[in-house]
Formats: sequence, C-alpha cells, structure tokens
Amino acid sequence: MSRLFSNLEFRQDGLKHRPGSQWGCTALIAGTTVGAGILALPAVTVGAGVIPSTVMLLGVWLYALAAALLIVEVNVQTLCVVGRPGLGLLAMIDSTLGKAMAWTAAVAYLFLHYALLVAYAAQGGDILVTALQPLVSLSFPTWMGILGFTLPLGSFVCWGRTGWVETFNSILVGLILCSFFGLLLFGVRLADPSQVQLQHWQLAPPAVSVMLVALFYHNVIPVVTTRLEGDIRKIRQSIVVGSAIPLAMFLLWNAVILCCIVPDGLQDSLFDPLMVLQRQYRGAALGDLIAVFSVVAIATSFIGFTYGLLDLFQDLWSAEAPRLPLYALTLIPTLSLATLNPAIFFTALDYVGTFSITILGGIFPTVMAWKQRRQAPNAPDLLPGGNFSLALMLLCSTTVIATHLLSSPL
Repeated sequence: MSRLFSNLEFRQDGLKHRPGSQWGCTALIAGTTVGAGILALPAVTVGAGVIPSTVMLLGVWLYALAAALLIVEVNVQTLCVVGRPGLGLLAMIDSTLGKAMAWTAAVAYLFLHYALLVAYAAQGGDILVTALQPLVSLSFPTWMGILGFTLPLGSFVCWGRTGWVETFNSILVGLILCSFFGLLLFGVRLADPSQVQLQHWQLAPPAVSVMLVALFYHNVIPVVTTRLEGDIRKIRQSIVVGSAIPLAMFLLWNAVILCCIVPDGLQDSLFDPLMVLQRQYRGAALGDLIAVFSVVAIATSFIGFTYGLLDLFQDLWSAEAPRLPLYALTLIPTLSLATLNPAIFFTALDYVGTFSITILGGIFPTVMAWKQRRQAPNAPDLLPGGNFSLALMLLCSTTVIATHLLSSPL
C-alpha cells in the first residue's frame, strides 16, 4: 500500500482527490528550516571557527533527522490506531502517553512556537524598518515594522487556501536560494581562507542550542504526513532532501561568513558578523542581498511555525473550531511580546533550542517510539538501531539540557 488514506475534497461535481505535492512538502520543510537560525548561526560559531562548527552542525543534523524519522514512525502508527488523518504532535502524545504528558508537551510546544514567532516578528520588523528607511527618507519605529511584517503574512497564512500558501512558500524558497547564492558569490571574494585554521573546539558546544533551532522543522512533519497521505517513501524522501538542502546552505554560509570577518579576540559580548557586513555594505549590492535574504528566510520560517501553532490549537479544541479565534490566539500574543521586547531575538533562540526543541523533538518522540515498538513489535521501524538508537537519542537530549543548566549563572 503506497498510502494510508486519500485527501478528498467535496465539490459540486463530486469528490476530488487532492494529494499533496512532494516538492511542495520538501519546500515546506526546507523553508521552515531556513529561518532565523541561519541568521544567528555565524554569531554563535564565530568563536569556535569553521572546522569545529562544521563538525557540530553535521552532528546536530543527524540528531534532527533521527528525531524526524521517529516522529513520522509514531505519527503513521497513531494514524492507524486512531483512524483519522491530520493528527498533530500533541494528539500523538495524548494517544500514546496519556493526558498528563500531552499537557506537559503543550506547555513546551506553546513556549517553542510563541518564542520563535516573537523572535521572527521582532527580527523581521527590524529588518523591514532598516530596509525602508533609505527608500523613503523617514524613520519608522520598530513596532510599525513588526506590524507591517506580521499582520499581512499572518493573515495570508491563516486565511489563505493551503495550496496558495504552499505555492507562495515555494516561491519564497526560490528567492532564498537565489539571494543565498548571490551572497556566497560576494562573500567568497571577501573571504580569507587562512581563517579556516582557527579552531577553538571548547567554544563549539554552546552553539548547539542555536543549531537546533536552525535545523528544526519537526513541527510541520504531521502536516507533511497528511499532505502525502501517509506514504512512507515520499515522506522520508521529503524529510531527507528538505533538511539536506538547508544543511548544505548552513555549512557554506557558516564557512564563508566566518572567513570574511574575525572578531577582536573572543569577546564576552555577542559579536554578529552578519550585522557587521550589512552595516559595512549598506546601500551596496551585498547589503541589499543580505536584507532580502534575511527577511525572506524569516518569512518562510514564520509560515511553518504559524501552521504548527494553528495545528496545536486545533488539537486542543477541534478541527472544526472557528478560524478567527485561532488566528487571534496565534498573532495577538506574538505582536504584543515582539513590540514589548524587540531585542529578544538571540535570547529566545537560545532557550528554545535548549529546552523546547530537545524535549519535543528528541525526548517525547523517543519515548513514544519505544512504547509503540513494545506494543506493536511487527510495525516497521523508520530509525534503525533498535533500543540502542533510542537510548542514544535520550542521552543526546539530556546532555544538551544539562550542559546549558551547568553553564548558566545561578
């Protein structure tokens, strides 16, 4: 059986089969991944250097891929048990681990999505204001940029048809790729290859939390499973390709940017190479490309996490809940917190990567997969390695949390 169910749509002339596009789902994963994380990446890896941060990125990608396969395994198995498509992460946890764990996950899920949406809204608004000021010769407050970024994009995601949003997201992913390769061409000319020799391995682990955010796309996996009608082969291909594209981008991006600018020593304060380049080349082609790439990357990730939060609210209430209350619950807190603290970007990414992503993307899928494998030992395992792989996933997740807690000031 190539699929578990069919996406049917009622029309006047009868039922129509509306399967999701595999390329569209691949683009959704890639677009969700290429967000604010890639913008923050050079700021947290500049101290470690190119080689240590490259090794760490590859390790985090493998961890994220293993977690994604576990979520697909649990999601498909839960669909078979429950008998209906469209199950989000919380519905999976509720069905597998019970109400108490589902409410615990809901708190982490809310924190994850709200924190990232706030970070994206704040950074997107700041970039929008910075880009508009030279064009209109006026100074806009940051809150106007936040409203101008969040309201049109959020309204389109909440009220637009799924096909329209998928097409728009695919176009944005194309813009990301074009602007990204343009940035690489400019960056290679400025890069100093000798900077690759700088290695500070002890400074690589603190960058893991932002790397987890940069490579996180797991909130849209239930959407992909539903769009591709439970077809394991297509889902696996979309996840591998959709996450490998951003990984290649991150590796190239990180290497080029770190070879362009080196901070004066290993400073305690945050040094953002991307911001330095944008200010240095403001008004030039490089500065414009950085602005375009930044705002489009944040927009694609904003779309993915808005979808994830809407799915959460539908899981908590029902799939037939009115759209307006869900829309209000998604955007009003986001706008409020972003306007109150526009400088929340890096702090939000750090805490989200350390706690919410390791819990939701690592610990919960591992525990659910372990329980389901015991209950249905003949079901296919998407992540090979048996209990050893599951134990390794738990060890990695708890190590990230423990390291952050031990390194944080009391």
